[in-house]
Amino acid sequence: MCNVGGECDMSENKVIVVAGPTASGKSALAMDLAIKLNGVVINADSMQVYKDMPIISAVPTPEDRAKVEHRLYEIYDPSFRGNVVDWLKKAIDEIRNVWAEGKLPVVVGGTGLYIENLIKGTTPVPPTPDEIRDKVQKMMDAEGVEFVYEKLKEVDPRSAQKINENDAVRIKRAYEVFLHTGEMMSVWQKKPLIQNLPEAQFFTIKLCPSVEELDRLSYARFDYMIQNGAINEVQKLYKRKLDPSLPAMKALGVPELIEYFRGKKNIYLAAQDAKLHTRQYAKRQRTWFKNRLQADFVLSKCYKGHFPEEVLELLK
Repeated sequence: MCNVGGECDMSENKVIVVAGPTASGKSALAMDLAIKLNGVVINADSMQVYKDMPIISAVPTPEDRAKVEHRLYEIYDPSFRGNVVDWLKKAIDEIRNVWAEGKLPVVVGGTGLYIENLIKGTTPVPPTPDEIRDKVQKMMDAEGVEFVYEKLKEVDPRSAQKINENDAVRIKRAYEVFLHTGEMMSVWQKKPLIQNLPEAQFFTIKLCPSVEELDRLSYARFDYMIQNGAINEVQKLYKRKLDPSLPAMKALGVPELIEYFRGKKNIYLAAQDAKLHTRQYAKRQRTWFKNRLQADFVLSKCYKGHFPEEVLELLK
């Protein structure tokens, strides 16, 4: 497939996918793979698509980007409501662009929904018209997530049962689908998936470190962010008075630090809350990837620069 440090045979249409929980070292592993295999790193993290928050969302540093090309990072303003449909279209375009350049796409991220849709395909739900999306958003803004969740339970109790009552994105999406199509999301999900990149041959690597290791690194990760400018970064977002329901405003650490700026918590308590929520999120990611993502290679610890040479053997 690829020669180390050389050209790849893109007639095979290979795509490497690196997935894992936050703080597991997946970005570093993807970068090292891209360097060794003449690749390009493509982002599959729903928070790293936003500008003006590189520290809190842990986007690759300028130094890392100088070593190897990275794409689909910091492409949207924080006021934009990014979603899997928008990302998927851009990711597919970039993968095909990378093939055309004779290089290897290395997709990396911790957003399971994005990765699952890329690899397995998507439900054949027709695009929701803007007027319906706007209607549901205004309803959510005026009445709250709980109100829309109750509406969803009335029309699609099966989907509602599977969605956390605080998951505004999935609640909104399921209700939009019903209003537009008259069919429950749970019905659409039983239909055959649409393969978005049928010509691709995916090689998937997932990182599944222990809970204890993830806990330790999640705490250290947020300390590093605080020490390197996360407070100023979030303060600038806060001053923009953006809608708190925007995806960017829900990034790990943003709501907690905003509580500090509002005077509701001191910086110590805000940071402790952010660490706790980061740890909880990492655990949920770990469980999701462990149970739902099939992989060609599993790394059972966080990646810290000790490159697993056996991956190169499997890729030959």
